Order: sequence, then C-alpha cells, then structure tokens
Amino acid sequence: MRVRTRSPEEILEIYEVRISLEATAASAAAQRRSDFDLVRIARAQKAMVATSTSDPSAMAAANLAVHEAIWAASHNGTIVDLLTRLNNHLTRYPATTLAAPGRWAEAIDEHEAIIEAIEQRDADRAHDLARDHMTKARELRLRIYAENTD
Repeated sequence: MRVRTRSPEEILEIYEVRISLEATAASAAAQRRSDFDLVRIARAQKAMVATSTSDPSAMAAANLAVHEAIWAASHNGTIVDLLTRLNNHLTRYPATTLAAPGRWAEAIDEHEAIIEAIEQRDADRAHDLARDHMTKARELRLRIYAENTD
C-alpha cells in the first residue's frame, strides 16, 4: 500500500482528464438533454446563485450540483462515473477555487453560458465553454496549491 502525496503534477493529471470529460459531457448534454434535464440544471444553477459566499463548503457543493446536473443530462453513465471518481480525487485538495476573488461570479456567468448552449442544442459551443470553464478552474487550483505550499 502507498500513500499518495498531493502534487501539482497530480492536479495537472486530474484536470487533463476532467477538462476533456466535462467538455464531452456538456456537448452530449446539448445533443441529448430532455426538458426535465433542463429543469434540473436550472434548479441547480438557481440554488448556486442563492448560495451564501460566506460558506466555501456550500459554494463547492452548489457548484458540484450544477456540474452533476449537466453530467446527468449527457445521458452517458460512463462519463458520470468517471467525473464522479475524478471529483473524489480532488477532495484531497480541500480549498475551493470558488473562494478566489471574483471567481464565484465568474463561475456563475460561465455556467449560464454553458446552460444556454445546452438549451440551444449547440454542442460545439457547450463543449468549448465547458473546456474553458474547467481550464480556469485548473489554473486556480494550481495557484492555490502553490500559495499553500510556500
């Protein structure tokens, strides 16, 4: 048995896969989503907007709920399983990227754009927006890691 240490390399590995899968999930959601999926995504987004920014754990949970609703709308169980497992790996890095100055509002706006692309069934746009959203999260996660290890 081996204890895994946290590292920037691990962050890069996790996000390399997560960025690709999140983009694929958003694209698939745009192609396969049902009206019920849209309701579920909208409810999660509305709950995120209403979440207090004084509670980083609640912020992270609300954000994850939006992502999980998009994953579910992809109607691809393998993507959902893999993203859930990747998210579990990130729990080893407890600081949320959403607490970074300006990131909460930015993430909400980015979600709105992704949701709009899914509603419009614009798979390419949903893919690109989700990719960019998760790329920003990776860069913040690396910055937080560096700040906490100095």
